[in-house]
Order: sequence, then C-alpha cells, then structure tokens
Amino acid sequence: MSPAVLLQYLLPHRLLSSLAYRLARSEWPPLKRWLIRTVVRRFDVDLAEAANPDPESYPSFNAFFTRPLKPGARVADPDPKAVLCPADGRIAQIGRIEDGRIFQAKGQHFTAAEFLADEVKAETYRDGWFANVYLSPRDYHRVHMSLKGTLVETVHVPGRLFSVAPWAARAIPRLFARNERLVCHFEGEHGPFVAVMVGAILVSGVETVWSGEEIPAYADRVVRKDWRGHGITLERFAEMARFNYGSTVVLLFPKAMLASMEALAAETPVTLGQRIGTLA
Repeated sequence: MSPAVLLQYLLPHRLLSSLAYRLARSEWPPLKRWLIRTVVRRFDVDLAEAANPDPESYPSFNAFFTRPLKPGARVADPDPKAVLCPADGRIAQIGRIEDGRIFQAKGQHFTAAEFLADEVKAETYRDGWFANVYLSPRDYHRVHMSLKGTLVETVHVPGRLFSVAPWAARAIPRLFARNERLVCHFEGEHGPFVAVMVGAILVSGVETVWSGEEIPAYADRVVRKDWRGHGITLERFAEMARFNYGSTVVLLFPKAMLASMEALAAETPVTLGQRIGTLA
C-alpha cells in the first residue's frame, strides 16, 4: 500500500472536512484571498467563463468555488433524446451495470444495492446504465439535471470521506459505496433515475436547490426524506445541486430507459450539457 493510500485510511476525514468548511466560509480578507489565489494558480482555473471573473471580489473562498458561469457559457445538446452530462469534469467510468455491479476501476467494483443503501430500489438498475463524473478543484462545481425529473426521495448515507481522485478509485475497494453521499431519486418522463452526490475529503458541503445544505451535518445513520407531493420538478439542464469542493456525481438509469451510453474512456474531459447517452 502506497503512503498516499495509507494516509487515506489514517487521516481524520470528518475533522479535516469540518475545518475546511470553516476556512472556506471565512470572510477575513487575507485568508480568503490566499485560498482563492492558491487554487487559481495551482489548478489553472479559467475565470473567463465565470459570471464574475474578478477573484478578488468574492466574499469568501466558498463563494468563489461555487461561482456561477456566464449565461450561455454552457448549452444543452439540442436533441431531446440526449442524456446530458451533469457537470464539468472528467469521466471516471461510464457504461453498463452488470448484474447489479458498478465498475469502479480495474479490479474494483461496488454494488448498486450498497451504493443506494436500498436493495429493492437497486433492482431497478440491476442491468442498467451508469455514468461517474469526477469534478476536480478547477471545475465549475454546480451539478445540473441530465433529464427532466420530479424529486421522489433523497437518502443521506453515512460513510467515510476518502479522496475520489482517480488514483484513489484504483486503490480503495468499493470507494464510492463507502463515502458519505446524498442519493437523489427522480421520476422522469421515461422512467426513474438517480443522481448521487458523493462526498470526499475536504468536501465541506453538498447543497441542493430544493433544501439548501444537506452535508454537513455528517450522518451517523441512513436518513431518508420523502419528497413526493412537494411538486419539485426540475427541467433538463437546470441546476440541482452543488459541491463546496471537488467530488463526484454518479448517475444510474434502468436498462430499458436508454438506447446507449457514449463510449467515453476514463479520464476523458466532459462539459456540462454534452451528450453522454441516448434515450431509447
């Protein structure tokens, strides 16, 4: 086991992430300027597409990190049968779910049942489709709808906060089924689908457009919220949630819902709104 992987097991994930939460929201000018400048320089952040391109004007690092884009900076694939990429980032993996098992990396899988914390609902996706999109610190950190859908249920699943970077996905078994996450179940015009916001170390929060901050607080048990009857319907390409630091969003679709997913190799760059699949 490499030192980097060993550290993932030894580090106090929640303590570090709670500290990151406080630092990211500090409005003390020297601190927030240093944090923003460091990330812009280290990760070569392109601010030309930001609605506010001036890094000095953001009130906090978190405000900078969750910055909106200029209108028109991203557009949805115009084909109504196109399943849209939910975020800027890179493909971690994409393709078929095989007998309820989701491919993580060479030699690594996890099950839909453990990922969703629900064996019954996982049956819907047993031989379906999935897409795993990794957001690095340089990316736009708002997550949008791949398809139009009505929110049915959210499930906050407790867990670790391992890094979700590609090297960690290759080394840590069942990584995405072990990390803290928010599972969002939708009912669409063509059937059910799931969008899962997966936390990671130093990810100081997950927010949704319907209820605000969901993580933290970190969970010590599975927390289910029934949203049926609340009329929360989000249009295709509409914003649904945001990360307060880089992480991963995973989509699941039933087998009959899609005709295909795009043949995108791991590490392929993707942008919000591009086609990653096609409805049946």
